[in-house]
Amino acid sequence: MPSRFDLAAFGYILGCVLFTVYGQLIIKWRVSGFQDLPGSFEGKLNHVVKALLDPFILSGLAAAFVAVGFWILALSKKIPLSYAYPFTSMSFILVLLASGLIFGEHVSWQKVVGVGLIISGIAISASSPA
Repeated sequence: MPSRFDLAAFGYILGCVLFTVYGQLIIKWRVSGFQDLPGSFEGKLNHVVKALLDPFILSGLAAAFVAVGFWILALSKKIPLSYAYPFTSMSFILVLLASGLIFGEHVSWQKVVGVGLIISGIAISASSPA
């Protein structure tokens, strides 16, 4: 079994995280420019169809597929899932930071503490035996 510290595997995990974050940010950016969500079912359906036809949102969805491809590559390196999966929570950290910087969303102390706990969890998980 390859070492847990296989740099290629971490590169694949990082690719998965970055494409996931891109997808979340681009979809939020584009949907924020849409009108308010209609009340009727037909209006909601049209809203979703309009979103799915937006080229930027399509790129966000494509990024999700690319992220899955990176995840498949990472797991193909024979790293234990229980070791690799916690690293995907880096997406929470990056989305929190980017949403504050890009969208001006409020980053409360509770969110900062939560991110600190996530980072602590990743560090503890990464240091445990395979």
